[in-house]
Amino acid sequence: MSIQVQNISKSYNKIKAIEDISFEVKEGELFGLIGPDGAGKTTIFRILTTLLLASEGSATVADYDVIKDYKSIRNSVGYMPGKFSLYQDLTVEENLTFFATIFGTTIEENYDLIKDIYVQIEPFKTRRAGALSGGMKQKLALCCALIHKPKVLFLDEPTTGVDPVSRKEFWEMLKRLQQKGITILVSTPYMDEAALCDRIALIQKGKILKIDSPVNIIKNYDKIIYDIRTKNMHQLILDLKNYPSQYSVFAFGEYIHFIDKAPTFNPIDLKEYLEKNNHSEIEINISKPTIEDVFMDL
Repeated sequence: MSIQVQNISKSYNKIKAIEDISFEVKEGELFGLIGPDGAGKTTIFRILTTLLLASEGSATVADYDVIKDYKSIRNSVGYMPGKFSLYQDLTVEENLTFFATIFGTTIEENYDLIKDIYVQIEPFKTRRAGALSGGMKQKLALCCALIHKPKVLFLDEPTTGVDPVSRKEFWEMLKRLQQKGITILVSTPYMDEAALCDRIALIQKGKILKIDSPVNIIKNYDKIIYDIRTKNMHQLILDLKNYPSQYSVFAFGEYIHFIDKAPTFNPIDLKEYLEKNNHSEIEINISKPTIEDVFMDL
């Protein structure tokens, strides 16, 4: 296993940031930590990259213990934190040269690993990092995290605040890096990105809710979800929440996702209820569940 986490907990005074976290990441796997801000994703990353000590539990990265072998881990992993943390007054080329130098290597030695990414920012190699766009900063940070050929790559919310096109390009780059044998642990609050991982851990309030492949998580979901839309969407949410047998109601794009807990539920009864509450142009259709639906239910 590239990463093994056993019963890790971390507290700040009386506040538990993460509690009894356990998971494994196989060698060459693209594993995702999926959850909202404040769920504990960054705390886990900081513990695994030896920047923070856990209050309880143990962990290994690339067969190294996070406490005893912290120096070996720092030489074996690449870490891209959520906030852009490169030297903004240095140019693209200077940043990359600096990170290669402190790891005792050169850009030329591991250029094959970063070539596909670096060619996109090479035309701007003399531009200061602080003057780059969000997508370009992201690519530079990834190059700097890869320049020493790490065994494990940690990416903490790498696509937050990045435009949709750059997000898509970034995940395509990750897939290519995975093919080169690099183990990748990525965190994201975006549920649509969860489907791009081999396996995911859904995390909320410092606890892991479920671990499995995205396909299995959706396949094993046993509730029927209905897409509902009417002319008055704001009132629709309120009325659905007042429906006697409702199980859950939440907005999902242009629809409301509705689940009923009655085993004998009939959509016709719900439509009549909505008509009585002065709704018009009513649409009720069965929806395919998504990772977000499962997360909301958990």
